[in-house]
Amino acid sequence: METAGALYLGHGRCRFHVWAPEKQHMMLHLVHPRERTIRMQQDAWGYFTAEVEDVAHGTRYYFNSDNEGDFPDPASFSQPEGVHGPSEVVDHTSFTWTDAHWKNLPLQEMVLYELHVGTFTPEGTFEAIIPRLEELRETGINALELMPVAQFPGGRNWGYDGVFPFAVQHSYGGPEGLKKLVDACHAKGIAVLLDVVYNHLGPEGNYLGKFGPYFTGKYKTPWGAAINFDGAYSDGVRAFFSENPVYWLRHFHIDGLRLDAIHTMFDQSATSFWELMSHKIAQATQESGRPFHLVGESDLNSPRVVQPAETGGYGFNAQWLDDFHHALYVLLDKKGQSLYEDFGQMAQLVKAYTDGFVHSGEYVKFRKKTFGASSAHLPGDTFIAFTQNHDQVGNRVHGERMSVLVNFERLKLSAAALLLSPYIPMLFMGEEYGEDNPFLYFVSHSDKKLIKAVQEGRKREFAGFKWEGEPPNPQDAHTFESSKLQWQKREKSKHNLLLKWYQHLISMRKEMPALRNIDKERVQAAALGEQGFILLRQSMDREQQLLCLFNLSEQELKYEWPTPEPKYKLVLHSKDEQWMQQKEGAKEMPDQIATGTSIKLPPLSVVVYASVEM
Repeated sequence: METAGALYLGHGRCRFHVWAPEKQHMMLHLVHPRERTIRMQQDAWGYFTAEVEDVAHGTRYYFNSDNEGDFPDPASFSQPEGVHGPSEVVDHTSFTWTDAHWKNLPLQEMVLYELHVGTFTPEGTFEAIIPRLEELRETGINALELMPVAQFPGGRNWGYDGVFPFAVQHSYGGPEGLKKLVDACHAKGIAVLLDVVYNHLGPEGNYLGKFGPYFTGKYKTPWGAAINFDGAYSDGVRAFFSENPVYWLRHFHIDGLRLDAIHTMFDQSATSFWELMSHKIAQATQESGRPFHLVGESDLNSPRVVQPAETGGYGFNAQWLDDFHHALYVLLDKKGQSLYEDFGQMAQLVKAYTDGFVHSGEYVKFRKKTFGASSAHLPGDTFIAFTQNHDQVGNRVHGERMSVLVNFERLKLSAAALLLSPYIPMLFMGEEYGEDNPFLYFVSHSDKKLIKAVQEGRKREFAGFKWEGEPPNPQDAHTFESSKLQWQKREKSKHNLLLKWYQHLISMRKEMPALRNIDKERVQAAALGEQGFILLRQSMDREQQLLCLFNLSEQELKYEWPTPEPKYKLVLHSKDEQWMQQKEGAKEMPDQIATGTSIKLPPLSVVVYASVEM
């Protein structure tokens, strides 16, 4: 049972909990629809409780500790008047779910789609996403990953400035809107993962410190005070955050979480926060009968992230694989070399396919030390791979997507490199049709000093990374509006051609046994000089082999298949007439190849051959 928040019990009764271990008194101040003040009772663990009659869904309230003033509930389920307003009682039992049949999808079957609710549609709401689900499903997308929806200041934010981890952003549609979206997704066979932030809270509307020692000066994060997971009074903090995943599973039927920057969560307890959270999730999934996936964003390059928490790991099912993006991006966009000085060799991309982490103990200039450990032993479904995401796009000065950085043929190569990999692929919204609007950093704070600090901090950050130019003003509404998708472009010329290319690759991935196999022992790769590489995928029973040949250069590349193997038939060619903007640019390739066959790979192309029985 939840240890914090307003738990609606039905029949007009509600139990209010708040953790404030250093406070002497706590008053519950009901402000709407009828004003009342009620003294709360304290237990030995520092929790104040009051069970109140005549409280309905929608009742608004504050807490007031030791006469210090009214503040919203740290575990608020809804903030309809924003981060500074009263909290709202939510009856989580009132929603009518229709997804009793839903059993979730295995991670290895997912094609993820990272989505920012505010910029995905003109309306910027959960419900506005629902009419577009069918087109996503037809593309092959079967899992959404929503960027953070925890209540943040104003109506424009990436979501990483959230200050109420249990409250759903009111401008997106609040708790009801999110439930409608999840229910609609499940009806179409689409899973929903949610991005959550447990390493810090945003600067505006952050009232947790008014109630208890949620934060610590013992550690630091780049974005604000670190969470107190192992200091004095940390039991209440650990309970607060470890119950959050269960909250999303139980009340919103969320299928998994992506945890932001777990390397900035610090805990030296004998029983780690990760072990505590894993235990609670295991109990909840047993009750629900559905698996619940945990994905971590980690800057550690450590296989421990996906090792069981009870054996000293972090307990995640998978982690983001930044090295794959870096290794591929600098080979597709030569200007990227200045941004990722430790990448740029074809052998590194090969290692990303066979091992996962490219940096696995080598000296890394950017970090000025040896970095990482080998992940060669980990199966493919322990990694989420991507060629774009909110960070890689939004943390450029002008928020450029890959579609405006490289030409069309390189975009096709990027898609093939990702979707033919042994990893769980993730697309960033709009990537599938080459969206060319930027995805910029935007906020809507109300504190003028904070706004100035964000603007200046953004400039310093880009200066430190040698970016040219100044970033658009994050506070300007135009920055937000210019980041919205142009969905109608999916049907137009090159955008529609790219969309069909993605659809075809995803269908290959789902239908071909060799591409469904995530065992890296069945993955081989080798560089073809610095011009291209060969990727060999094999089904678990070895009956199907796929020979994927990539030419990333602007020159023709000769390749000779030397090994005595079965014949291979052509199954994909990016320079085939159907995939070309200008038909005159099409090139023919042999329909079959066998031992000793010499083929010429056109510039900027990918060719896939599948084994056939003799």
